[in-house]
Amino acid sequence: MPAKRRLLRRHELLISCEHGGNHIPARYRRAFVRAGRALASHAGYDPGALQLGRELATRLKAPFFYSTTSRLLVDLNRSLWHPRCFSRYARGLPPGARNELTERYYFPYRNALKDRVARALRRGRPVIHLSCHSFTPRLAGEWRLTDIGLLFDPARAHEALLCSAWRKALARTRLRVRRNHPYKGTDDGLTTDLRARFGPRYIGIEVEVNQKFPKGDPRRWRALRAALIDSFSEALRSL
Repeated sequence: MPAKRRLLRRHELLISCEHGGNHIPARYRRAFVRAGRALASHAGYDPGALQLGRELATRLKAPFFYSTTSRLLVDLNRSLWHPRCFSRYARGLPPGARNELTERYYFPYRNALKDRVARALRRGRPVIHLSCHSFTPRLAGEWRLTDIGLLFDPARAHEALLCSAWRKALARTRLRVRRNHPYKGTDDGLTTDLRARFGPRYIGIEVEVNQKFPKGDPRRWRALRAALIDSFSEALRSL
């Protein structure tokens, strides 16, 4: 049996995309009438992340959890206490709307993923969770030169090993791959929450893709997605 198949028989692989679209449901649109530019930008969603996540899930035959509701309504990758969980537009909704948003979108998404992790662990199968994101190439006037960011908790050996193997597999692409950049893997987020809940049998990785790829040459973007999927598969085999 191939090594990757043996690994995935022992582990549950999950793919997710929390910022896959910029949709605002009709009942909330009045608060977003001035948000057109923000919704179309990196503030509204992660361009390319949904396509990458879907292709990873299809290729690796993994369950895919995703949302196409804009992060400006409620950010599924933030804890409820985080100041950016609700944007300034969402804070303009009528009283009680935040509770409605959490009940309609936030908890159903996060609980579905948590339940899948919990079921796998009860069956004795550790979980590898890959969360797909993208980042703007320019923020606050500063250019970010990273092509691919691999985010993880350096204190967790399995996460560090998987990201090291993935970065090694990507070396031949000449992409600028950095670990825990442009964000720290221990920052507030869904993977951070799941680590705290489920312990060392949960392996949570975030991949961050520079948005210059999904917004640029379609051929180059297609090649990048293929390289990421092939290299991630290779990294899984190497463990």
